[in-house]
Amino acid sequence: MGNKGKMMVALVVLGLLVQGTVAHPCGSTFFSALVQLIPCRASVAPFSPIPPNEACCTAVKVLGQPCLCVLVNGPPISGVDRSMAMQLPEKCSVNFEPCELAKKKE
Repeated sequence: MGNKGKMMVALVVLGLLVQGTVAHPCGSTFFSALVQLIPCRASVAPFSPIPPNEACCTAVKVLGQPCLCVLVNGPPISGVDRSMAMQLPEKCSVNFEPCELAKKKE
């Protein structure tokens, strides 16, 4: 098994661990919430024309608006365009309020 295979196994294991925290998906960690949105990766890449798939939309619904906003306002995520991530609820026809972007303290 190459590095790619090991990475997928690690992600699957993490995904299974995260499923145990569904009651408070954002109450655990930023990373565990991020893992749940792996199916959305192609849809939130910068300038991506790819619409979110069913697995992505299901993940967005399970996470909920507060959790998605935690991710949007969290640390930068490599390969993820925040504005694309903020459009996921609309693209998935999920009835969320838009996320408020955290104001940077100057």
